[in-house]
Amino acid sequence: MSGRLTAGLALLGALVAGVVIGLLLVAPAGPDDAAAPPASPPSTTTAARPTSTTPAPDADVAAVTVLAHAIADAIQRRDATKFGTLTCRPQTSAALSALQKRWDAAGPMAVTLPEAPTVDGDSASVNIHVEGTGGRKQTPFPMHRENGRWCVPG
Repeated sequence: MSGRLTAGLALLGALVAGVVIGLLLVAPAGPDDAAAPPASPPSTTTAARPTSTTPAPDADVAAVTVLAHAIADAIQRRDATKFGTLTCRPQTSAALSALQKRWDAAGPMAVTLPEAPTVDGDSASVNIHVEGTGGRKQTPFPMHRENGRWCVPG
């Protein structure tokens, strides 16, 4: 069972890394990109998402909401160090430095939470909407409860 858990966490970490990289790609548009309309977000189906029949405890909803706002704030302020404190695993200084450079290069960004986070047991997710000079993107951020603390896996 611990092998499956390790594999699952590794997969989740890779997913988070992909999400962060995707957010970082919202950078200033080049001359050829300026006229292109922004891509529409992928459609989601309710069948693809597991649904919980029991509502999440209020404390979990509150903790996940606080984390979601902290993620959005770190992106809005382009503060990689702050973002690093929100992850389940400590980030290397090289990884945080690379993230900071990408955010600095992206220029001004407007970051919003278009909807409330969803909680399902020890997992949660929130969509973060980012608009910058390079376009707009809505990205799901997974969250996980680890050792009693909600954090961003990866």
